[in-house]
Amino acid sequence: MRSPLLLAALLLTAPAAATEAPSKPWRVHQATGAPDWLWFGAEQRTRFEHLAHDFRAAHEGNATALALRTSIAAELRLAPLALGVEVQDSRMLATEGAPLDTTHVDPLDVLQAYVRLKHSAVLDAGDEAQVTLGRFTMSLGSQRLVSRNDFRNTNNNFTGIDLSWTTAARQSLRAFVVWPVVRLPSEPDALADHRLARDRESTRTVFWGTFHSLPLPSELELELYVFGLHERDEDFAPSTNRRLVTPGARLLRAPKAGQLDFQFEPMVQVGTSRASRAVADRENLSHRAASTHASVGYRFDAPWTPRVVVQHDYASGDREPNDGENNRFSPLFGTGRFEFGPSGLFGTVARANLHSPGLRVEAEPHAQVDAFVAYRPFWLASKRDAWTTAGMRDPTGDSGSFIGHQLEARVRWHAVPKNLALELGAAHLARGEFAKSAPGGRSEPSSFAYGQVTLTL
Repeated sequence: MRSPLLLAALLLTAPAAATEAPSKPWRVHQATGAPDWLWFGAEQRTRFEHLAHDFRAAHEGNATALALRTSIAAELRLAPLALGVEVQDSRMLATEGAPLDTTHVDPLDVLQAYVRLKHSAVLDAGDEAQVTLGRFTMSLGSQRLVSRNDFRNTNNNFTGIDLSWTTAARQSLRAFVVWPVVRLPSEPDALADHRLARDRESTRTVFWGTFHSLPLPSELELELYVFGLHERDEDFAPSTNRRLVTPGARLLRAPKAGQLDFQFEPMVQVGTSRASRAVADRENLSHRAASTHASVGYRFDAPWTPRVVVQHDYASGDREPNDGENNRFSPLFGTGRFEFGPSGLFGTVARANLHSPGLRVEAEPHAQVDAFVAYRPFWLASKRDAWTTAGMRDPTGDSGSFIGHQLEARVRWHAVPKNLALELGAAHLARGEFAKSAPGGRSEPSSFAYGQVTLTL
């Protein structure tokens, strides 16, 4: 536990040290005198995690791990053409009691390898079009459905084509057709040994989408999108054979001191899917699901710029196990860390079979320090469906629907802005009726703490 104590001591001295921070971040490509047409950089993140009383049905004890994520990227910039590559290595060491999977470990592999073409004044003065071909990461809109993961130790990536067009008035249109990349190896023993295996595109799965962003009066912004996922089993990647179309919209006003901000994002999902990844499961179920996010916040024009946010998230669950229909919302390739708490060894809930209001308070006590505390109670949207991240389900519904109360806090110090960041965080889940009495349930609360250091060069 010496690392968290050291981080706490550093955080206490943040204001004094921050005054000596350089005005511009240090970058290795500039320091080495690289030509303008060659960019390269690196990022290394080390995080210590400890989970007391795992909430998952299959893991009752404690878990500890040291998560390491290192990436090196380079880009050859020969305007209007760019060729880029990024290699990432994700490992977990000292994994006592840790349930390893490919969200934690993906030894040295190519995260991105692409060719990108940019061109201005395509249809009008001030616009810009961009075409990206190859392997790349993506983040779209709120990142609830498509995201390059930040907190998680591994990243989603895709191979295909991504087209975008942005006008001088900040309207944008984006379209893509890609194959998702499957992280390998996936066997627990291979992950624990950090065995090397080449990540592979799932060529039997196609993910496509269109995304439109439109600025509105009164500092509002509207996003409209449609995503499609057509999935079939691979030998190395069994699936639930989702064939889904997910249209959605988001209306928002960004946070600003002295004014109300908000987000509202409804999403619906139609198509077919199967109940499990089992090879023997060949029954296609009608898929009808929905999810919404709504939040209202206010940032005070005062010292520490405090912001208070009231939020609510809903994602439907399967109403009836044997009705030939699947009502559980699929979060596709999104992330939930910024709403539902830290992932890593924790990750109590996902955007699936969930109903959760929440309260969040943010503050910036110093120009280089930010912090927040958040409270969320969690319920199952359908008490007959699963608490998906815990692997717990009571098909009878007799265990109720309340998962529990979660309290979270985080403080982050940008010790050298955009070069060195130190972060401490913790979360606590007090179990509710369902988490205690459903098959695999128990009464002990789960607690999680982490300390991490991120170096960007």
